[in-house]
Amino acid sequence: MELDAKPKAAYADVLAHNSFVGRIRDVYAAFHERREALGLTNPGTVENIAKEVQRDVFLNNLSFTGLRADLTKAFSVAPLFQVSHAISMGSQAQPPYTYGVLYGSPKMFLQGNLDNDLQFSGRFNWRWASNFVTKTSVQLTSQANMVSIENDYTGADFSASLKTVNPSILDGGVTGMVMASYLQSITPRLALGLEAFWSRPAMAYPPSLNVSYAMRYKTPEWMASLNMVAGSALEASYWRKLSDKVEAGINMNLAMSQASPLGPAGKEGTVTIGAKYDFRASSFRAQIDNQGKVSCLLEKVILPPVRVTFSGEIDHKANDAKVGLAVSIESADEEVMQQQEMAAAVQTDPIPF
Repeated sequence: MELDAKPKAAYADVLAHNSFVGRIRDVYAAFHERREALGLTNPGTVENIAKEVQRDVFLNNLSFTGLRADLTKAFSVAPLFQVSHAISMGSQAQPPYTYGVLYGSPKMFLQGNLDNDLQFSGRFNWRWASNFVTKTSVQLTSQANMVSIENDYTGADFSASLKTVNPSILDGGVTGMVMASYLQSITPRLALGLEAFWSRPAMAYPPSLNVSYAMRYKTPEWMASLNMVAGSALEASYWRKLSDKVEAGINMNLAMSQASPLGPAGKEGTVTIGAKYDFRASSFRAQIDNQGKVSCLLEKVILPPVRVTFSGEIDHKANDAKVGLAVSIESADEEVMQQQEMAAAVQTDPIPF
């Protein structure tokens, strides 16, 4: 044991007093000090580079049709555990009935949904450290199955992500999709990044690789972002906070297709403008695009556990209209409410949703 310890101590002593290693250490320390002096913050991810417009203002992921009722029962807050029942009528996108279970803690997040056709979707996220989370999702349906694995690393002034969808080596090679992204803060307001997308659906097809470049500039009053895929797509977004309760955003998407045996080269552009109004117990969103589609969404809290949502859409180009109405009820015992108040006072890592 002593003979093994002496070479290790001698090796560590050489590294500690080596001039070349010391020089590298000094350069890194100086670089780290200058980097901290800039006061940079985490810029978010490339996937959510325009979240103020796409998620906070627009209602693309919130609109629905038909009648829907959501009943949620919370059994615990720390850790979070709740079950839900969703009933839908008159909608082609939503199944008639879905049963859901959700569990969350600072270390783990687990969610599962099963509908009346026995189609299953689940998510499992695990926090390895405060800044490193692995996210997995599974969808099992009668038509197709999907598995994705994503690793997110959140640094002090950057974010890195690596995601795979349906990876496989059973066909004699690697198939599936792989996405890698990196977003770095350059100044307290400016962030630059890139994203690479590799796909190969089967060994009979050649692999394809696309690289996109992203830019984000954010101030307390407005935000501008740009995402560009060389020669094929361009997306630009602008968000503005008009007041404490009013936000507005605009998004422009330009897609370019190359000439092929199926048709000539072409361009297709979409411009969408939207606004969001927050009231005391409700919120209203509206948007319109250059294709003649007008949409709105109204959320109203009747009582603290009861929420009513109205969704409407008119497509003038397709001469079509859609209307949706939903009622959401969330219930919890008094003991659970006390747990929520106690959990709010304790500083812990958030649930890795």
